[in-house]
Amino acid sequence: MALKRGLSSVRVLSNRSSGSRLPIAILVFFSVLAPLVFFVGRGLYISDQNSIQSDFSKQNVDWRERLALQSIKNLFTKEVVDVVTTSTADLGPLNLDSFRKGNLSASWKVVGVETSVQHNAISKSNQKATDLKQETSQDKEGKFLDDDHSHDTPAKILRRQLRDDRREKRATELVKQDEKVTVKLESAAIERSKAVDSAVLGKYNLWRRENENVNSDSTVRLMRDQIIMSKVYVSIAKSKNKLELQQELQIRLKEIQQALGESTADSGLPHSASEKIKEMGKVLSKAREQLFDCKLVTGKLRAMLQTSEEQVRRLKKQSMFLSQLAAKTIPYSIHCLSLRLTIQYYLLPQEKRKFPRSENLENPNLYHYALFSDNVLAASVVVNSTIMNAKDPSKHVFHLVTNKLNFGAMNMWFLLNPPGKATIHVENVDEFKWLNSSYSPVLRQLETASMKEYYFKADHPTVSGSSNLKYRNPKYLSMLNHLRFYLPQVYPKLDKILFLDDDIVVQKDLTGLWSVDLHGKVNGAVETCGQSFHRFDKYLNFSNHHISRNFDPNACGWAYGMNMFDLKVWKKKDITGIYHKWQNMNEDRALWKLGTLPPGLITFYGLTHPLEKSWHVLGLGYNPSVHKKEIEHAAVIHYNGNMKPWLDLAMTKYRPYWTKYVKYDHHYLRSCNLSE
Repeated sequence: MALKRGLSSVRVLSNRSSGSRLPIAILVFFSVLAPLVFFVGRGLYISDQNSIQSDFSKQNVDWRERLALQSIKNLFTKEVVDVVTTSTADLGPLNLDSFRKGNLSASWKVVGVETSVQHNAISKSNQKATDLKQETSQDKEGKFLDDDHSHDTPAKILRRQLRDDRREKRATELVKQDEKVTVKLESAAIERSKAVDSAVLGKYNLWRRENENVNSDSTVRLMRDQIIMSKVYVSIAKSKNKLELQQELQIRLKEIQQALGESTADSGLPHSASEKIKEMGKVLSKAREQLFDCKLVTGKLRAMLQTSEEQVRRLKKQSMFLSQLAAKTIPYSIHCLSLRLTIQYYLLPQEKRKFPRSENLENPNLYHYALFSDNVLAASVVVNSTIMNAKDPSKHVFHLVTNKLNFGAMNMWFLLNPPGKATIHVENVDEFKWLNSSYSPVLRQLETASMKEYYFKADHPTVSGSSNLKYRNPKYLSMLNHLRFYLPQVYPKLDKILFLDDDIVVQKDLTGLWSVDLHGKVNGAVETCGQSFHRFDKYLNFSNHHISRNFDPNACGWAYGMNMFDLKVWKKKDITGIYHKWQNMNEDRALWKLGTLPPGLITFYGLTHPLEKSWHVLGLGYNPSVHKKEIEHAAVIHYNGNMKPWLDLAMTKYRPYWTKYVKYDHHYLRSCNLSE
């Protein structure tokens, strides 16, 4: 446009004056070259401006790069940072999206399950980056095509500059949005890390808080540790005359002991326990600063440990004694029953005190049972369970022996509750005139001063075996316990007899035992040597030469409680004489402690025939692991041990096998508060 105006001006001037050419040349120079110089200078100015903006954009990118590298240095090792600084993407420096896109090696990739929110955010960010990359590539192509701007008009140059500005502004906005998404994802990751303890990224972790054990005892153990240390520092503070600190420790000790109480798990602690722990921690820190001495603290802890061990030994000994006492003490309700029955018995006239079918007592063709007991309720369960499971009760004869204290009660119970068609007879052991101290060694020993001292004197450190409370049981003073060694003398006209303890329950018909061939042996019993502590060396003193020369320490033991005795062979072998011999040798209790099983093992050594284990299952009075099927398939179950079924000590899961044979609806039992 300017060039055309210049040419028209030249024509006018040439028309008006065609005289001088010099002025015309000057006019042409200023009219044509001056605008050309103006546009060239403006183009240089625009180029400088573009250069300045490019430098500014580069500085902006350099600033973002430095910020990203500084953030990455806090997250990764130097090797990773070197990778970041030496590697570039199409859009400039690496950012956190580069890790998500898999630009690093497989060892740096996070294995895990991302949430849907994270997937959406990352996909959006990647889409924006892709769009930006495409636009940038288009810009580059446009720049390559438009590198030669020598013929562009100022309007085109202005439009191109505005377009570049808009693209740069849009790119900046996309980068900011990407940074916001990155910050959001990082914040979400931080919150997840706070909610998961020791989590492994991308893996299920057992130790998540929702899976914590509700019965954790970590706090309880911490409180116990604080109690121990506070006791140590109380002792040290007292020795160093730190009375104020000692008093403060004692106060906190009392508080935390009350908070702990009997709790064994954190769930049982009160809400105030955490505050008590904090307060105790402060006091212990203070005590540590003022009183800590490694040697002194170690000495105090060692002394406390020794004291605790001594207390444990003493309590175990006391617990053993009390359990033995509880096991052998007749409960009040059973004692009440015995008294009421005794009174009622002696009110009866003589003619009503006799049992029927007395002619069966000496009939060797019937099935005879021997039961020696001073417990009316226990004896009734043995008789009731045997009769209820017998095929023909009329062929069963029960020989009961008790002491004079329970003689009336035992008679009265079975007079009121006769065992159906079975025969029963009750005797008083104190009326056996032949059983005296001149005949029985054990009776003579029970009357000696050493035995009385052993049982009745409180302090007897010189007495052998006084430390073992198990054998200082009052039952060993009763001849009912030793009467099993005199069966032929008690029942001289019988050939076989089945001996039963009063803590057993019969679950099947037992007549099959009379047809078992004992192969010339005296005693038919179930062996108990499945475990090492039921062998001879656990009952007898093999350091004594009389024992070591005559018996095998690994010989298998057997159980009393259900024993089939052949009284004919008994008499031939003079079993009672063998028993007397060894009992005389054990007057000082050097061969075995008290009891009837050790002399029974000696007396019937080599004379015991093993029965099938299903005839007699033991352990219901001490072993909680007896299998239910084994119990149900047994002919006789035995509550041997301290947890007798009539005591509160009984194991509840075994008690129903016994209580099913007790007549709890009987008016005598109700009057004495006997119930299931």
